[in-house]
Amino acid sequence: MAQFTMTRIDLRNRAMSAAQLRAALPRGGVDVDAVVPKVRPIVDAVAERGAEAALEYGESFDRVRPATVRVPAAELDAALNALDVDVRAALQVAIDRARAVHADQRRTDTTTTLAPGATVTERWVPVERVGLYVPGGNAVYPSSVVMNVVPALTAGVDSLVIASPPQASVQGRFHGLPHPTILAAARLLGVDEVWAVGGPQAIAALAYGTETIPAVDKIVGPGNAYVNEAKLLVSRDVAIDLPAGPSEVLVVLGRGGDRAVADREVAAQSEHGEGTVCRILEADNLEAALAEVERTAPEHLVLLGEAESLAPRVRNAGAVFVGETSPVATGDYATGGNHVLPTGGRARSTGGLGLEAFLKPVTVQRLTRDGLELVRPVVEALADVEGMPAHAAAVRRDDGH
Repeated sequence: MAQFTMTRIDLRNRAMSAAQLRAALPRGGVDVDAVVPKVRPIVDAVAERGAEAALEYGESFDRVRPATVRVPAAELDAALNALDVDVRAALQVAIDRARAVHADQRRTDTTTTLAPGATVTERWVPVERVGLYVPGGNAVYPSSVVMNVVPALTAGVDSLVIASPPQASVQGRFHGLPHPTILAAARLLGVDEVWAVGGPQAIAALAYGTETIPAVDKIVGPGNAYVNEAKLLVSRDVAIDLPAGPSEVLVVLGRGGDRAVADREVAAQSEHGEGTVCRILEADNLEAALAEVERTAPEHLVLLGEAESLAPRVRNAGAVFVGETSPVATGDYATGGNHVLPTGGRARSTGGLGLEAFLKPVTVQRLTRDGLELVRPVVEALADVEGMPAHAAAVRRDDGH
């Protein structure tokens, strides 16, 4: 079993201060000071030397070097043709449900009429080119392909590229390529651009492009601490989504909750590997439990027993699973809700991956001559107080008014 952190704290019949709660339930994490010196040289090298540097670092970390960064289309087709029929059927269900959920997140253009001849319109347009990171290594995540690609396609993104680590352990035709199940999932969704590169070198390649592959406008997708640090480093030059790091689950076990269910949730999340943080909070005092949830802002929150009543009041969680018949695994694979969620307490300020991550607003402002006359006094007054005479002059007509 991979290493993970599991904490059980009993709050029943106990009153604890905020400081005591934070000490009792420390947040997992990594030593950023140790990660940055390892990641920055990789990002800098790929930015300077492109694909060659990405392949070199990939070979040192993944113990295999693909012939090229881009996976040939024939290999995508072969992977889909070889995919187990039951796995393909399950993936198709997951895709269909994710499409249904994300289609309901569509934004509509709005137009505000300030007065006759003066309107402000907000249009929602898709990001043009997006890089989607799919982790590899010790596990295979075709579900992450679904969770990244479906909202991007639903939003109307024109150009998608998936980056995923090459696999040294896979033998035969797909040796040195991303796992064939990843390739098959990409092809099933109609994606034809997949890169055999992972880790920080993949993030840098997406951000800065290579000699033959253009850079992307935004990078999304989960990863380990090194991937997320690379995303933060390149965010000066390219937009990123939330830094989604090692998995977290907080189970609030209220009166009547099944401890065995709580233990199963912890065991399930521990499969995500090193750095996973699992907590079981046993509490009769639901207000104290809710306060700890809000402070912790977990990626996954499971509410059991009487704690189920807290669901409508939770503000800070990536995703909330209510009751013993709503395990986190259903959200990972089958409900259509996105499983790319904020970690490290970031749920206090951001939500999971959704359609909005692939859209951006463009404001269109249109004024007729009468509309301009309406706003002119406001512009002149504020331009004068801010010392911007050219701004005031810009709204005056040829007759000086």
